[in-house]
Amino acid sequence: MIDHGAAAEQGRLTRATAGWLRRAPGALEPFLAESRLNISGVAIVALVLLLAVFGPLIAPQNPDQINLLAVLQPPSVHHWFGTDNLGRDLFSRVLVGTRISVEVAVIILSLSVTFGTAVGIVSGLVGGLFDEIVMRVTDLFLAFPGFILAAAIAATLGPSLQHTVLALAVVFWPWYTRLIRGQVLSLREREFVLAARVARAGTMWIATRHLLRNVLAIVVVQVSLDVGYAILATSSLSFLGLGAQPPSPEWGAIIAEGRSYIQTAWWWSTFAGMALALTVLGFNLLGDGLRDWIDPRLRGSIGGLQE
Repeated sequence: MIDHGAAAEQGRLTRATAGWLRRAPGALEPFLAESRLNISGVAIVALVLLLAVFGPLIAPQNPDQINLLAVLQPPSVHHWFGTDNLGRDLFSRVLVGTRISVEVAVIILSLSVTFGTAVGIVSGLVGGLFDEIVMRVTDLFLAFPGFILAAAIAATLGPSLQHTVLALAVVFWPWYTRLIRGQVLSLREREFVLAARVARAGTMWIATRHLLRNVLAIVVVQVSLDVGYAILATSSLSFLGLGAQPPSPEWGAIIAEGRSYIQTAWWWSTFAGMALALTVLGFNLLGDGLRDWIDPRLRGSIGGLQE
């Protein structure tokens, strides 16, 4: 009797997540039809991803090639975004920088989501002293503003893009741990989890077979929202000199190099800044659209994706 009730309960819990995953391959059209903002978000993100994959291949020039005969040239047919103080083609540098920004965001979120989700599930499921220790550790990280903490870590480790990735991953994981733990706390007393415990299923079995798929939707939504912030934070650290170092064509580094020439060569920082702003906007629009589309009741709040 317990097994039948557990099966029914699990079906109710996973309806939104599993149904969304089943519809995902053919659900693009309904998603786009729901809002013009969804269309804009998907279009921008698709363009960014395409440029990240093919940007270095279609770049008209080598992004690091110095041409002292073309120093600080304004936008033209030959140099669409102009050139910098070494004659490097800024259009090519911005294209190549797209791949760097996307790759960095993927690495940051892969590390933080994997670690944070795993710790959050185990913490919420096990409870007790382990849960208390995990929560106090996350409170320690969340007590500081995220960007300030990331900057402090990056400055301590030394200026480099690798250290920026590590610093931001350290800042991101506590948010996922608390988010997932909250969801697990609302699930661990449900009948399907209790039935698994009665059947003497191990913690890892319950975590991977019963809880992980129930928190999948909220993780997807949160990741889609955090991609833009990860890109923005990376560029911000590079702008401060703590991230990518010259001659890297990372967007933040390009903007930082061009700030001294903003009055005489406005194009240097402007186009990289526009690319950064458009990318962050696209991922934010996509994340908001996914949140509202998966569960319309969650408009304005990400806290209750799980039924």
